[in-house]
Amino acid sequence: MTDATNTTANLKRQGFALLNRVALPMLNLGIGNPLPIGPGAVALQTTGRVSGKARTVPLLSWRCGDRLVVSTVRSTSHWFANLEADPSVRVQLHGRFRPASASPVRGWLNIAVLRVAQTTAPTDPQHDTTKPENTP
Repeated sequence: MTDATNTTANLKRQGFALLNRVALPMLNLGIGNPLPIGPGAVALQTTGRVSGKARTVPLLSWRCGDRLVVSTVRSTSHWFANLEADPSVRVQLHGRFRPASASPVRGWLNIAVLRVAQTTAPTDPQHDTTKPENTP
């Protein structure tokens, strides 16, 4: 890689890290989430395909009932590769993480349809559904 390419890659990485630091606390409060039908932001939690650790990323989505559509044009998005490897994800809606299953499709626009489980109670009483698993 050239110095210019390294600089550009570092700036992109820093920009996304800053975006995550701003967006995730707002999503923890339910700010910006979609209504039952329409656009909005969500926090998507995947399992790292190499590390096995929970990874949370803010994304724009379109919601229609129990389904959310998220996408990326970047073929190197780690969150998309993670949900391809393990389609069992969690989506934060209105301050609570809910289990969901992903159906990813690669193309010029990589799209994943997430089907959110219709439950408000945590499946494990020891598990706090209000916080992402990778939050200190």
